[in-house]
Amino acid sequence: MSTKNNSGMPEFLRKIVVTLKRKPQIIPMISLIIAFLVYSLNLTNISHTTSRIQGSGMGLYGFITMLFSMLSFVCFTNAFPTRKPVNKPMYILLLVMICVIIFADLQYRGLITTALTRADNPISPEAYITASQGMLLWHVILLLISVALIVTRPVYAKMLRQIKTSIEVEDNGGLGEIDISGEN
Repeated sequence: MSTKNNSGMPEFLRKIVVTLKRKPQIIPMISLIIAFLVYSLNLTNISHTTSRIQGSGMGLYGFITMLFSMLSFVCFTNAFPTRKPVNKPMYILLLVMICVIIFADLQYRGLITTALTRADNPISPEAYITASQGMLLWHVILLLISVALIVTRPVYAKMLRQIKTSIEVEDNGGLGEIDISGEN
């Protein structure tokens, strides 16, 4: 038997599309992973910024962001179980957690801005402080993209199902010779 790809795309790409057709929630999960990596790989800058500025609640906001980022993965996997409908309580909890992370990032960024622009004894903008400010903005943008991908999952899941990924299997004529009756 030989197989022929009717879709006109390379085999590795066809396999990726088939996987996405079966599990379209992979797309927002990848977006959440990227947002988590952006924050966690810049955690040194956040820590240095917190210790330098020592604003009210900065450590708590950093802790909330890190904790809820990890817990959001658990909520995500429970919100979209395999071959089952969406678990609505976990779906709502996931969106609430992401909103809390965005709130914590914006509050932290506001505390940095306040420390840099206050009238009495402003903090000098060092490299790690400006890096933290920029990273927090990117983290919020990536989280908003993740929320958009989570909410619009039914839309692009239908669009993915429209992509033709079937393989035509040709018969070599030997199927008629196989005895499946079990008699000798």
